[in-house]
Amino acid sequence: MNATFKSLSVVAALAGAVGMAATLGPVEAVAADKVKCYGIAKAGQNDCANKAGTHSCAGQSTVDYSGGEWKLATKAECEEKGGQEQAFDGVNEKMKG
Repeated sequence: MNATFKSLSVVAALAGAVGMAATLGPVEAVAADKVKCYGIAKAGQNDCANKAGTHSCAGQSTVDYSGGEWKLATKAECEEKGGQEQAFDGVNEKMKG
């Protein structure tokens, strides 16, 4: 490798690192304002694994507003929709009705 190629490689790596840092910063800030809100996800719209352990992936819930399924939401949105920050048995009647 010649010196010019090494220099360009270093510059490209640094540019990539700076670009990644710039894009990750706002995402982390948004995620920090959110809570796992149980009972507000419609079937197929949950964000990750459920309380019962019957699935471990987003979008696999089968019951609307299940207390064992969660979505990321702001604390205010979670409270407004009748969700809870801890899993619960049954369904969220406020969202269902």
